[in-house]
Amino acid sequence: MTVAAKLSKKFYDRFGEDLANELVDLLNLIATNYKSELRELNEANWTRFETRLESEMHALRSDMQAFKAEVKGELKELKAELIKWMFLFWAGTAFAGVLLRALGWTAP
Repeated sequence: MTVAAKLSKKFYDRFGEDLANELVDLLNLIATNYKSELRELNEANWTRFETRLESEMHALRSDMQAFKAEVKGELKELKAELIKWMFLFWAGTAFAGVLLRALGWTAP
């Protein structure tokens, strides 16, 4: 959206058509240059932001993969520990049942 500089009729009357138009053209040129520079600056900042974001995302993915591997390892250890204790519980229960039967104990 371009906004053209405008001057009042009083300004035109005082300094004349040529000078006023030249000033308007100069102001419009300055505005166009500033817009162009601002656009370039924004594009450069966006590129830097994207690069930094990509780097941060890569680091985050690496951290998440390391965390996932750590959790998997801990779950495997927990599973092994749980299986061991389940075996001991059921083996103990079976042994007690066999022993009680061998001693002639019957359920009431």
